[in-house]
Amino acid sequence: MTRGSIIDFILLAAIWGASFLFMRLGAVEFGALPTAAVRVAIASLFLLPLLWLRGLGPQLRQHWKPVFLIGVLNSGIPFACYSFALLSITTGMSAILNATVPLFGALIAWLWLKDRPTGSRVLGLAIGFAGVALLAWDKASFKPDASGVAPAWAVMACLFATLCYGLAASATKRYLSGVPPLATATGSQLGATLGLALPALWFWPTQMPSVQAWLSLVAVGVVCTGIAYVLYFRLIEQAGPARALAVTFVVPVFAVFYGVLFLDESVTGWMLLCGLVIVCGTALSTGLLKLPGRVAARTST
Repeated sequence: MTRGSIIDFILLAAIWGASFLFMRLGAVEFGALPTAAVRVAIASLFLLPLLWLRGLGPQLRQHWKPVFLIGVLNSGIPFACYSFALLSITTGMSAILNATVPLFGALIAWLWLKDRPTGSRVLGLAIGFAGVALLAWDKASFKPDASGVAPAWAVMACLFATLCYGLAASATKRYLSGVPPLATATGSQLGATLGLALPALWFWPTQMPSVQAWLSLVAVGVVCTGIAYVLYFRLIEQAGPARALAVTFVVPVFAVFYGVLFLDESVTGWMLLCGLVIVCGTALSTGLLKLPGRVAARTST
């Protein structure tokens, strides 16, 4: 990774860490689907003028079908899933589960793009998913809590979102390689907006949300989506999907910090232990962490 890519990587982690805080504040009053829809709609309004000023409209029109579909997969569905999950579980836990994105990304790249992993990367997949199972077991109850949402469904929603992210990363690399990041980011938000429009109108809250809730969605739309996705697609283009997805290693650090600071959320030792297992497994599965030669050779036989 170049120096510019490293800066983008850290900045993206800090921004996406804040997205869990803002989604939580918005979802409590808007609900899951309206929160996701408003987020991508605001991001679209922010990005469209930048797209036209850069003269990238023709590139978007040329690739609009795959871009729009990837937008639903990479933004619409995951944002709705996380908004739903944050009604029941903490921002820190949802961010730790979000760290499984590279696991799904590596698995999908193996099955779809034939990016065959080494023995140590296969071991990393096993370790990472074991960490997910341990963390999820702590929230395995399907009995609704005070929010009306069962914690187990919230965990499953987060994992389904990460699966969508992994699929979208490989699809972006395969079908949108060479497309300018701004065109991909703008088109993906437009596609997600169209996909969520009708469901969001159906579930729109009867009571007008507060100013704080609106400001939270403006922040998550402009900063955590509009600006963040330009950085994200630029990372995929410059460093590849595996390294771009590895940003989720760092996101939980920021998300936990923001949750403790602004929402008075508690962090348990079990969460931190499972998070460490997930991150170590993910680092191995993406090749960012490698076992010594002899150990790697044994795991591949």
